[in-house]
Amino acid sequence: MSKVIEIVEKMAQPIVEDLQLELVDIEYVKEGKNWFLRIYIDKEQGVDIEECGIVSERLSEKLDETDPIPYNYFLEVSSPGAERPLKTIRDYERAVGKRVNVKTYEPIEGEKAFEGTLLSFEQKELLIEYLIKTRKKQVVIPLEKVAKARLAVTFS
Repeated sequence: MSKVIEIVEKMAQPIVEDLQLELVDIEYVKEGKNWFLRIYIDKEQGVDIEECGIVSERLSEKLDETDPIPYNYFLEVSSPGAERPLKTIRDYERAVGKRVNVKTYEPIEGEKAFEGTLLSFEQKELLIEYLIKTRKKQVVIPLEKVAKARLAVTFS
């Protein structure tokens, strides 16, 4: 599966850049009997359905030319949504000051899941302030210990 993602990323990146968009993530997953190739794109002001459609059409043409995927699949192109995954250094830098949800590979201070404000991201370490019961607490999480991270939905 990672080979498919690698090939698709090489095809999608120039298309997305040409439209001045950002390639956020690619998933190639089997759900039930069906395979799905999901491409997540974004830009500062958010993407609209028209941009998703253009990327889908252009990428579909490229995929049809080389046919790198051995199974039938559904191609989906969309925004990453409000709970955007944090994958790159740039993602973490942009998330400073925002609420995040982080899961770690191993416990840090007895916990493997943290939701709070990303206070800083320096030297590949996240500093998160979160609430435990009624007390604010801070934790430093090395990037290599992060299993999954995303923006957290906030309700104002």
